[in-house]
Amino acid sequence: MAQKAIREYDAKSILAKHWDKYFPDFTYAYETVMVQNGSELKEAAKTASWIKDKKLVAKPDMLFGKRGMNDLVLFRDKKPGDVSLSKAASWIDEKASGNQSVYFSFDGDKPTGEPSVDKLTNFIVEPFTPHTDAEEYYVSATCVGDDDVIYMSAEGGIAIEENWDEKVIEVAFPITATEDEIAKKIRASVPKDVADKDKANFAEFCIGFFKAYRELNFAYLEINPFVMQDTKVELLDMVAKLDDTAGFMMVEEWGDVEYPTAFGMEAKSPEVEAIEEADAKTGASLKLTLLKPEARIWTMVAGGGASVVYADTIADMAGIDDLANYGEYSGGPTTGETKFYAETLLDLMTREKDPQGRGKVMIIGGAIANFTDVAKTFTGIIQAFEIYAEKMKAVDLKIYVRRGGPNYEKGLKDIKEAADKLGLYIEVYGPETHVTDIVRMALA
Repeated sequence: MAQKAIREYDAKSILAKHWDKYFPDFTYAYETVMVQNGSELKEAAKTASWIKDKKLVAKPDMLFGKRGMNDLVLFRDKKPGDVSLSKAASWIDEKASGNQSVYFSFDGDKPTGEPSVDKLTNFIVEPFTPHTDAEEYYVSATCVGDDDVIYMSAEGGIAIEENWDEKVIEVAFPITATEDEIAKKIRASVPKDVADKDKANFAEFCIGFFKAYRELNFAYLEINPFVMQDTKVELLDMVAKLDDTAGFMMVEEWGDVEYPTAFGMEAKSPEVEAIEEADAKTGASLKLTLLKPEARIWTMVAGGGASVVYADTIADMAGIDDLANYGEYSGGPTTGETKFYAETLLDLMTREKDPQGRGKVMIIGGAIANFTDVAKTFTGIIQAFEIYAEKMKAVDLKIYVRRGGPNYEKGLKDIKEAADKLGLYIEVYGPETHVTDIVRMALA
């Protein structure tokens, strides 16, 4: 499962879109907007009257928590619940005007470690919800090993982590658990501190929540806290990750969801974003991380486990500074998908010669495939070779291949003949050669 974090705004939008299916007995206003500056908020108020009619809460929506502890939640001017449209707009403009320092760890109320520094570019704005602490609850769900697990607590808010063992009920379900089994177990596990008047509603809400988590292909879903006032629910704060391997079949359910770069992290390159987009549209797995694009050793590895082995071996033998990328293609990608992945790598590795004048190295590795047709994927690589052959020769690229699995003999034969015909240096090996021996050969 590949997990991708999404904005709070998108998480709430997905739940709101399917609210009646999973929470038919509850109401949720879903009054929320995402803006980048005060002008956008004022413009949104022209069509969403609640923005000017109600008191507001504003906070960054940048994939980081502890916003309140970083003084980045606006919910009061002189007192809680008195933030107007004009106040929210000016506060957003102030926070977006320059770099902000954000701490991710605290000892009590005191920040620890070094802060991350970046610009705040996205803000979520919602109505202020008057409520008491007794009306705040917590729920989350994720996958742990082979089970899906729901976590429930009668207390929500920023202190939940500090009191996790005492306050949070954990209930695990195997993938084979039926809806009736899940519902029965959740009802039996409602935390004892949930108010008596809320116990039945709390259980039903958590049942719907867990069903939504599973059916909408969330990898992680947390509401901390949600406010329950009879059957009226408000989602005050959410954290979510999607299983992006399901993206190709969840287009309608998720809508136009964004996978942003987290606060303080460098923006992804267009090539990495293109691979992620391709990965989201297939049942196969296409992953790419650029470590040092000017480095001389590039890998195109089939399988997540094999990618770790190759990266570790290269780091041991050549040093991490010589490794340009990390990633994998696996899960039976089509010829076209493999061609696109190979083209992306070849384009990156042939842009510049090695600064030290050495020839570049491409290692096409992998263990023994279970069901991926090696010949079919190698056809895609060969097609990429045909496009980039001259550029590959210009950087003195040497190719080392080690592969096994269905049709591997034909795949190795085809790629060797194609490379020889194109005048490319290539050595090919089958499963009789140790999985990492070609690293030693390539670096000799």
